[in-house]
Amino acid sequence: MMENQDINEESINNQEDTTVQNEAITEENVTAKPTAEELLAEEKDRYIRLYAEFENYKKRTSKEKMEFFQYANQDMMISMLAVLDDFERALKEIAKNGNPADLQGVELIYQKFKGKLTEKGLKAMEVNAGDSFNVDFHEAITQIPAPSEELKGKIVDVIETGYTLNEKVIRFAKVVTGN
Repeated sequence: MMENQDINEESINNQEDTTVQNEAITEENVTAKPTAEELLAEEKDRYIRLYAEFENYKKRTSKEKMEFFQYANQDMMISMLAVLDDFERALKEIAKNGNPADLQGVELIYQKFKGKLTEKGLKAMEVNAGDSFNVDFHEAITQIPAPSEELKGKIVDVIETGYTLNEKVIRFAKVVTGN
C-alpha cells in the first residue's frame, strides 16, 4: 500500500514538472519577436485602415461643404419671404382698385423677384383646401368645424404659403384644419 502511495506522489510530481515546463515554453513563445512578414502584414493593415479613414474624412468634409453652400443663404431667403408676401398682398390690393398699368408693372417686378429666388433653390409648397394635414409640411393655426364631412381632419384654408429651400422646409405652410 505504501508502494502505491509513493507511485501516486511520483506521478503527481511528474505532472507538476511537465506543467511548469509547458508554461515556460508558452512564455517564451509569447515573448518571441514577430517575424518580418508579420510586421509587414501588421503595418500594411494599419496603412489600409488609415487610408480608408482618410477617404471617409474627405467624403464627409466634402458633403458638409456642399451642404454649407447649399444652405448658406437660408437666413437671407427667410428674410426675403416677408418681402415676397408683401408683394403678393400689394398685387391683390392693386388688382381690386388700382390702375391696370400699375398692376402690370408691379407684377413684372414680382415675377422677376420670385424668379431670382427660385433660381437660388426656393420653391413654394403646393397646398390646397382638401389636402391631408401633414406635420412635416404644415402648421395648423386653428381648427374650425368642417364645412363638409370629407374635410374633417383635412386642410380647409391656407393662410400663409410654405416654402422649401433645396428640398428643406424653411417655412411651414400655415393652414386651418377642419374637425
